[in-house]
Amino acid sequence: MNPQAKLVFVTSLFLGTTITISSNHWVMAWTGLEINTLAILPLISKSHHPRAIEAATKYFLVQATASALVLFSSMTNAWYTGQWDITQLTHPMSCLVLTSAIAIKLGLVPFHFWFPEVLQGSPLTTALLLSTIMKLPPMTLLFMTSPSLNPTLLATLAILSTALGGWMGLNQTQIRKILAFSSISHLGWMAIIIVYNPKLTLINFYLYAMMTASVFLILNTIKVTKLSTLMTVWTKNPPLSATLLLALLSLAGLPPLTGFLPKWLIIQELTKQDMAPAATILSLLSLLSLFFYLRLAYCATITLPPHTTNHMKQWHVSKPTNILIAILTTMSIALLPISPIIIALL
Repeated sequence: MNPQAKLVFVTSLFLGTTITISSNHWVMAWTGLEINTLAILPLISKSHHPRAIEAATKYFLVQATASALVLFSSMTNAWYTGQWDITQLTHPMSCLVLTSAIAIKLGLVPFHFWFPEVLQGSPLTTALLLSTIMKLPPMTLLFMTSPSLNPTLLATLAILSTALGGWMGLNQTQIRKILAFSSISHLGWMAIIIVYNPKLTLINFYLYAMMTASVFLILNTIKVTKLSTLMTVWTKNPPLSATLLLALLSLAGLPPLTGFLPKWLIIQELTKQDMAPAATILSLLSLLSLFFYLRLAYCATITLPPHTTNHMKQWHVSKPTNILIAILTTMSIALLPISPIIIALL
């Protein structure tokens, strides 16, 4: 892709995100969402592979439908209440339609069907954008409308997302699909707590985005998209393989790594809200996700010959690793000691 064109698309992506997260009026928020959708489409389909074109088409259709539902819910609310302010969403039907629209945009169950397919058809860098930056505007809209949303509906969507995200990732061999189901599972944790403590949802999202970014950037550096090629990568860059192991375990939420922090705080908050059964169910369902994270970690680091992969070992290269990867992976692994500061902010 032409560098100037790529610059325009990436700038538009950040512009659309900024417009949505800084707007008070529903039409401005909708405009930002549309700019975002149109900016990411060329980045998904830049390889001109049929799979990439299919992913871009699926993404466009789903996002256009969700944006239309956002506009429809805001117009319904304005019709009944005379308010176009995002924080003044009070009509029950508008709240229900908006929750469905945001669930479609984020990829929450039962509207998750498009996300693994789109991620599988995208390059790794675009898949990273789809998993992190593209989730920020809908998450911000949920944050701003959280007092009006139905907690029972969100809790149901959250538990279903955590269950299906863990269950459907078990038999995958494509790493992008595994990370897509991982994203669906993490979104379940964020959705269940947004009504009770919206700040905690944002902290969870930021930490999730940081950990996912480190995993995607490592995979992009070592050029791996399948489990079978991941088995031979320890010969190519051993330190990066060890770092990938820790980043994946952090994403799984194992102590004493950073990923344990949001799960710990969410379980604590749910218990305070007399939702101990929901917290227990979420904790047990996260064990499903833990299985495929451990499988990824095992393939990345612990697999030594002889093993049954058909791939040749890759050359050991001494190309320097990007400093951004070093910073992100360090933060993805070692931020648990700052938990008192985060608890104080909450």
